[in-house]
Amino acid sequence: MNESKKPYTTGEIAAFCHVTINAVKKWIASGKLVAFRTPGGHFRINREDFMGFLEKFKLEVKEEMFPERKKILIIDDEREIVEFIKGALVAMGDGFSIETAGDGYEALIKVGDFKPELLVLDIRMPKIDGFEVCRRIKQDANTSRIKILAVTAYGREDMERIIQCGADNCLSKPLKLKDFQKNVQRLLK
Repeated sequence: MNESKKPYTTGEIAAFCHVTINAVKKWIASGKLVAFRTPGGHFRINREDFMGFLEKFKLEVKEEMFPERKKILIIDDEREIVEFIKGALVAMGDGFSIETAGDGYEALIKVGDFKPELLVLDIRMPKIDGFEVCRRIKQDANTSRIKILAVTAYGREDMERIIQCGADNCLSKPLKLKDFQKNVQRLLK
């Protein structure tokens, strides 16, 4: 079984939430936490159900709960595009850890703290544009392995230039949902 899809035990959930196994079993019995039983009668909780439980009850999500979650940083100054991209990533059901930045300057700071595996990078932004962000990421030995999926509403010239700066691919806006999702899957393999 794929380790990232392996369900949690009640003991693992209890450890993550700093509660007893009985507390977890009460959450299951009351319908707050969705679980299934193994042939041996033990409860198991799918990762997606656990994430939903944490979000629904506004509990803290710690990275150690989902160490295999891929980190994606969305960098775009248009809020509608950011929301579309977040929705497209959530719809993929892979439980990505997602952060956002509204300009290139903020993006470079977040790259150091967040350490994403993938950047979804707009090209034309305030402060520091996507070309410069891409160049800096790819020239730094600590960040050069980060995959970059650039997005632009501009023409072929910008698309070719961002690839020359080191982007792994570039898509034109408006983004096509399935095409975007396929590119994300391919880059995160």
